[in-house]
Amino acid sequence: MIELRRYSQEDSEAWDAFVAKARNATFLFMRQYMDYHAHRFIDCSLMFYRQGRLRALMPANIAADTLYSHQGLTYGGLVVGKNTTVEEVVEMFEVMNHWLSAHGIRRVVYKAMPWIYSQLPSEEALYALTWQCKATLIARDIASTIVMADRLPMAESRKSGIRKAKAAGITIGESRDVEGFWQVLSDNLATRYQAIPVHTASEMQLLMQRFPQNIKLYTACLDGRIVGGAVVYIAGHVVHTQYISASPEGKRLGALDILFDHLINSAFADKRYFDFGKSTEQGGAYLNEPLIFQKEGFGGRGICYDMYEWEVREKG
Repeated sequence: MIELRRYSQEDSEAWDAFVAKARNATFLFMRQYMDYHAHRFIDCSLMFYRQGRLRALMPANIAADTLYSHQGLTYGGLVVGKNTTVEEVVEMFEVMNHWLSAHGIRRVVYKAMPWIYSQLPSEEALYALTWQCKATLIARDIASTIVMADRLPMAESRKSGIRKAKAAGITIGESRDVEGFWQVLSDNLATRYQAIPVHTASEMQLLMQRFPQNIKLYTACLDGRIVGGAVVYIAGHVVHTQYISASPEGKRLGALDILFDHLINSAFADKRYFDFGKSTEQGGAYLNEPLIFQKEGFGGRGICYDMYEWEVREKG
């Protein structure tokens, strides 16, 4: 029989140990990552046991009468061990719905993890939430991903940008100058989208200190000035671009073209997937065509980031 209990801070060691061995987890689920913005969310992460042994986790938070697959994470969902079975997962969702109902939770919004992040096939939860919970797909964003062992050739427009950047003398390298890149990033977001980065520069510096092997900044510089850059998240066999930006000068001189040529063909050529992330907004209703055109020009092709919703039921 599956037993469920809510995560508490005393469980952090057991939580992280399970994440480290799970078949569909990344460092984003480690408590040092999740808890850096704990003040913004009411954590309601769940832990599933069978005969006293931890079998699955679900990073989550609550707001009003809704449980969210953690809103502070790019992706989420049920995190399972290598030996967790589909029968167990179906029971987990049944037990979870009963527990949520007993605690006044009426709705669940569930972010599924894109399959490229899993070490082994791990879509048991998609089956369970469809048939056990009668969930409905409410958002589908499109991301662009490169299969590194079978890379497509770059578009001529990207190759032209690389030549332009080389001629201008733009140099690429790993950097610790988060403040400098954040100025470029913030100016770009404010000018084009009237938006700000999800993370502050100080938050990103903190996360880079906590996860130095997983979070890195690469910059494109001209005469010592940052004209472009990308923050990359290294999650096992996947490299994900968390932030990408260039100054007007950097865009004109092809700074991102030469930067991504370096990341794809040199720095992370040994990885399985290079994920540029989403090019959509409003749950996928708006496609940023210039943005995805750029990503597809590097050889990226479509991966979906899905979100589901269901009303809590005690029985399927």
